[in-house]
Amino acid sequence: MNIYSFVTNPFQENTYILYDDTKEAIIIDCGAFNASEEKEILDFITMQELKVVKLVHTHLHLDHIFGYRWSSEAFGLLTHAHKEDEFLIDEYEQICKNYGVPVEDKLPPEIGTYISENDTISFGNTELEIYHVPGHTPGHLCFYEPKTRILIAGDCLFKQSIGRTDFTYGNHKQLVEGIKTKLLPLGDDVAVHSGHGPQTTIAWERKYNPFLQ
Repeated sequence: MNIYSFVTNPFQENTYILYDDTKEAIIIDCGAFNASEEKEILDFITMQELKVVKLVHTHLHLDHIFGYRWSSEAFGLLTHAHKEDEFLIDEYEQICKNYGVPVEDKLPPEIGTYISENDTISFGNTELEIYHVPGHTPGHLCFYEPKTRILIAGDCLFKQSIGRTDFTYGNHKQLVEGIKTKLLPLGDDVAVHSGHGPQTTIAWERKYNPFLQ
């Protein structure tokens, strides 16, 4: 499996494209904010001759769904996400106003397929395991590919940090427990690709992340 990332929108969110030798691909957390970012993603897909077969979200905070309407219309798809984050789509317009972000005509569509921990995400010859790790949001999901040892952690785990939990629906204890019981056991050699910032590893976070000591 191959992975490619784009840093998008004013929140510097990482949008990921995963694909394999079949040329089937998925987009995780499309945060494209403007035409330039949309073109960059589309140019890569065209250059690699990829067929996008699924849109997937770790969670539905505004910076992770800025590009959802565009990608949905561009590829004729609705996203796979956890039902417990659906309220964030319903509140998207108000949340954007709270952050001073213009909404214009970018209201995100509904979730197409509800997914949770007992499900998988498949494309080409690749199958991703799903881990439900709430705390940053109630429906936060992480995606793991065991052959390449790649974890898409969203805003659950960052290099030497973890996701915010100071929202009304946040839960710090729940997030830390989920990371320790579901993500750290995946193994020290696992590469962690987060929703913001640089790549890290489980080994590094186990040793140096102050929230996990």
